[in-house]
Amino acid sequence: MGIEDFGGGQESTSDVLVVTTNDIPGYDVQRVIGEVFGLTVRSRHLGSQIGAGLKSMIGGELKGLTKTLVETRNQAMERLVEQARSRGANAVLMMRFDVTEAADVGTEVCAYGTAVVIAPKA
Repeated sequence: MGIEDFGGGQESTSDVLVVTTNDIPGYDVQRVIGEVFGLTVRSRHLGSQIGAGLKSMIGGELKGLTKTLVETRNQAMERLVEQARSRGANAVLMMRFDVTEAADVGTEVCAYGTAVVIAPKA
């Protein structure tokens, strides 16, 4: 697996800018739309569970689980962007991830933030 298998974030061509900051240098917030989120729950398959159990005994990174978590976070972020776009936003401020175990059967990942309309400063 290459480094591209473990990366994330939005594509540079997205029409909705997502940032983890309170503001965006060079832009004014013209309208606050409100909270938006993207949620997904992924279960782990038996093979990765067994592999992770064996790997945890000898130590080291659980690459299969890492890749699954990256894919899950990317899907949650895509859903966040879709919701923001559908509500008329062109940016999301203060984006965060929340990750929890879902009833011992999988992992719940929620990407959330504040949907806004921004414009370049005059």
